[in-house]
Amino acid sequence: MGLTLRLRGTSVVRGVRILALLLALAGPMFAAWGQDAADAVDVAAATEEAPTPEAPAIDSGDTAWLLTSTALVLFMTIPGLSLFYGGLVRSKNVLSVLMQCFAITALVTLLWTIYGYSVAFDTTGMEDGTFNLNSLVGGFAHIFLKGVTPDAVTLTIPLSVFVCFQLTFAIITPALIIGAFAERMKFSAVLVFTALWFTFVYAPICHMVWSGPGSLMGSLWGVLDFAGGTVVHINAGIAALVAALLIGKRKGYPTTPMPPHNMTMTVTGAGMLWVGWFGFNAGSAVAANGSAGMAMLVTQIATACAALIWMFIEWFKHGKPSALGTATGAVAGLVAITPASGTVGPMGAIVIGLASGAICFLGATSLKRGLGYDDSLDAFGVHGIGGLVGALLTGIFASTSLGGQVEIDIVTQFIQQLKGSVVTIVYCGVLSFIILKLIDVTIGLRVDEAQETQGLDISLHEEAGYNI
Repeated sequence: MGLTLRLRGTSVVRGVRILALLLALAGPMFAAWGQDAADAVDVAAATEEAPTPEAPAIDSGDTAWLLTSTALVLFMTIPGLSLFYGGLVRSKNVLSVLMQCFAITALVTLLWTIYGYSVAFDTTGMEDGTFNLNSLVGGFAHIFLKGVTPDAVTLTIPLSVFVCFQLTFAIITPALIIGAFAERMKFSAVLVFTALWFTFVYAPICHMVWSGPGSLMGSLWGVLDFAGGTVVHINAGIAALVAALLIGKRKGYPTTPMPPHNMTMTVTGAGMLWVGWFGFNAGSAVAANGSAGMAMLVTQIATACAALIWMFIEWFKHGKPSALGTATGAVAGLVAITPASGTVGPMGAIVIGLASGAICFLGATSLKRGLGYDDSLDAFGVHGIGGLVGALLTGIFASTSLGGQVEIDIVTQFIQQLKGSVVTIVYCGVLSFIILKLIDVTIGLRVDEAQETQGLDISLHEEAGYNI
């Protein structure tokens, strides 16, 4: 048996060698035939219908969290910001602030539906991920929310939920600006400014940062802005500063005392902002996952640190801590952690919170007094400065070497963050100036002296917003 197997094995080996020799001699002839056969297979394969890629599936957990986050962010504007700002003005102007927040919510919702979402998130022409005009502003492929249907999906959530979530960001951003010109701007001018600023400033900046591959700042430059340091806070803060400078000071400022008329409203509003901000930051993960959980944690840490440092600085400087200072410090921390919330760790959150509380305190007090502008409710001092602090520190503390979540070269990323911030400042500043000037020479920006003295509640709305 063993001999037979060896003989058979020898025969097999010889047969293989002979076959290999024949193939080698006939190689050139079979090569052509083989290529023809391969071409025929390719043609046949090409004519077959390609398999349809599997559609993204909706995750019920992610969807539930985004629905909740959307409600929380809207809650930040009405009633949160409305109460926060409303308590800070004099009683004769409280209704005007509430009215502006409500009107902006309604107006921006309509504009977002007609063209805003499309201008901000249409990615037509950006498919190759290279720079072109579409890197700066979106088109009109989704005008009147074309394509937003019940079965349309993005990532793991319904597209309709994503559209509504982003709408709440578009609402609160121009609403933040009203803190700079509170108590003296015409209601008609507020509406026109909101419409033009939303169209020519907010939507393009949003597109440049958040629209995806091919976007100027977010994709091509690699600017880290998880939830709106540039898009929301630097953007709103710079517009607020320009508005405060152009519209001028309130009558009697700074010699006439203008204390908040109702600190209970303000602290209540600040508390609503704090709670709502979890939707703002943790919701920006667009999923119920670890990134959302960390964003929520660092948001809480930074906010607490900023509130404490503002309180202690004020306590040391003036001898007593104030509810207004502590609440304002908390908002400063919320602002600063926003761009960093998806990339930094707890230690980075502590530093960002402490830095924002201290620097925004100086911006809302010493800087404002030194330069002499009347930023009524410190929209620039808190949102502009806080947004800038957060955007720049993101470039440092996002690094894994400092407890963050991104593998970056700190110097390079810091420069990218600075570049993105400067572009936002210049673009927003120039466009805001032009828009405000156009309004001023057409319908006028400011109420007359008699209306300002009487208060905007009665003079513009013929209603009493508060019992005097």
